[in-house]
Amino acid sequence: MTVPGRVEAACLLLSLDPEPWVVRHARAVAEIAAWLAAQIEARGVTIDRRLVESAALLHDADKALPPGDPLHALPHGEGSAAWLTRLGHPELARAVASHPVTRLRDGEGFRHWAAFASREERVVAYADKRAGQRLEAMDERFASWRRRYPPAADGETPGLWNDATFAAIRARAARLEADVCRAAGIVPGQVRRLAWTGRAIEAARRAAS
Repeated sequence: MTVPGRVEAACLLLSLDPEPWVVRHARAVAEIAAWLAAQIEARGVTIDRRLVESAALLHDADKALPPGDPLHALPHGEGSAAWLTRLGHPELARAVASHPVTRLRDGEGFRHWAAFASREERVVAYADKRAGQRLEAMDERFASWRRRYPPAADGETPGLWNDATFAAIRARAARLEADVCRAAGIVPGQVRRLAWTGRAIEAARRAAS
């Protein structure tokens, strides 16, 4: 089983003809994840940088699936994982499936994930918490989610969160941030992007032309 490289991952992403905003977000997450993985590796910690980069670039593939694809019926993240498995890349599935912020709603589920998640899964999940269309602080990212999905007047937002669950999700995200930044030997404000996706996407476009 061979983990796709940068250009192959870019080819997979472009095969879905994604909207520009999907590509911008995927690129930001992939470059943050790549930078974090490089920092972790530099400290002598084993991490599969190739898997991190490809999973991060493809984490939102299910948002670009064509209408009518049965994978739309799956929860976000799981659809991306199933699509990659269908294409012969099950090695990316776990890192892709576990990235959504909604995975932090269930306290028991988060504790189980935190106990068993690979370093690669943690890096991809954290990188997604640091990027909308660009690198941003996690507080800014969560503020954006809250603006887009505010709790309803009765304190309940079906399928997403209320005030109490939002606070719990934010606290669990802080634990994830502390874990990844500790492994990388940095503080959150030092996170950067490792520029690589532009070249990979251009190479993918040339290959397809």
